Amino acid sequence: MATHKSDFLNILAERGYIHQCSDFAGLDALAAKGEIVAYVGYDCTAPSLHVGSLISIMMLHWLQVTGNKPIALMGGGTTRVGDPSGKDETRMIRTIEEIDANKEGIKGVFSKLLTFGPGKHEALMVDNAEWLAPLNYIEFLRDVGRHFSVNRMLTMDSAKLRLDREQELSFIEFNYMLLQAYDFVELARRYGCNLQMGGSDQWGNIVTGIDLGRRMGTSQLYALTCPLLTTASGAKMGKTAAGAIWLNEAQLGAYDYWQFWRNTEDADVGRFLRLFTALPLSEVERLETLEGAEINEAKKVLATAATALVHGHDKAEAAAETARKTFEQGTLATDLPSISIPKAELATGIGVLAAFVKAGLVKSNSEARRQIQGGGLRVNDEAVTDEKLLVSSKMLTGGDVIKLSLGRKRHILLRPE
Repeated sequence: MATHKSDFLNILAERGYIHQCSDFAGLDALAAKGEIVAYVGYDCTAPSLHVGSLISIMMLHWLQVTGNKPIALMGGGTTRVGDPSGKDETRMIRTIEEIDANKEGIKGVFSKLLTFGPGKHEALMVDNAEWLAPLNYIEFLRDVGRHFSVNRMLTMDSAKLRLDREQELSFIEFNYMLLQAYDFVELARRYGCNLQMGGSDQWGNIVTGIDLGRRMGTSQLYALTCPLLTTASGAKMGKTAAGAIWLNEAQLGAYDYWQFWRNTEDADVGRFLRLFTALPLSEVERLETLEGAEINEAKKVLATAATALVHGHDKAEAAAETARKTFEQGTLATDLPSISIPKAELATGIGVLAAFVKAGLVKSNSEARRQIQGGGLRVNDEAVTDEKLLVSSKMLTGGDVIKLSLGRKRHILLRPE
């Protein structure tokens, strides 16, 4: 049953996106009239965003679907400082060239989920370096810094948690909340932005921006946060033993992305279908009632729908078909992820430990040894029992590849070149 006037807040509530809101009634009234202009900020710390950022991108998606305007803010300026929120140590300072390269890398995912253009409800992408880079420090302290209480700043989680653990908080990081608050004010002035969204760890920074806007004469500003997701077993969403689950194909192929969702814990299937797909809720409700072996069908639907949003329908279907051939038919799907190995190297043979490290299935020779002892490594579906085994061209199959496997679900093909 709908609890809000606006489709925007009803959809977000029904699908599980809402953690906190500064003023539900006021935001609901704006959303019902299609007058929300909302932003989420993304710092350019890597060449791709990871799946942890996808929840806020989906919030921007639903904002636009319901007739409001989203802004994707690139942190070309704030990345030069580094957000201390949720971090135990100071972020590495990146060069302007690195930041610009990362910014170009992360832009692509937004076009999959937002429609950009000059129209009233079309999305904008802007960079806070436009107003942060030219700032005069003395003027900024006078015009913006005077509105901040150091006493209050020290109570914010981003500072308090670091200090409580007696870990260093650099002065440059301490300034991050000033810059984020100022972003909100600038976006309000330039684009009529009236809502900032983000993860629940950003709540303090966002409401600080609302307060700064009030002090500097903007119209009423609002805050809306989503929960920071963990899996049913308590693991941080988007982190695996193999590393982060990146949204760009250059960092993580569509098949591995599909497999990440296919491996969702049973208890998370319904929640992730709501958050990370655009499937109708009636279909989600049907899928989450499946039990036993049937829950695997729901996981495949989740994997394909989630992959289609980020990588496109064709690559999602191809990943699903590759998985079907590999796991259900037991055949060698030659479109599994692969790496190239020089023919000369294969002719002489590569140590099995080095081969699995090179394939990225394990991080070190010692990890490979532990996996062999536990029966976790296979070459062409045969368990590896000898850590001195040589992987060579004699092992090439009919598809002219060698299949390396870690457990039942992670596979890499070695292709001679």
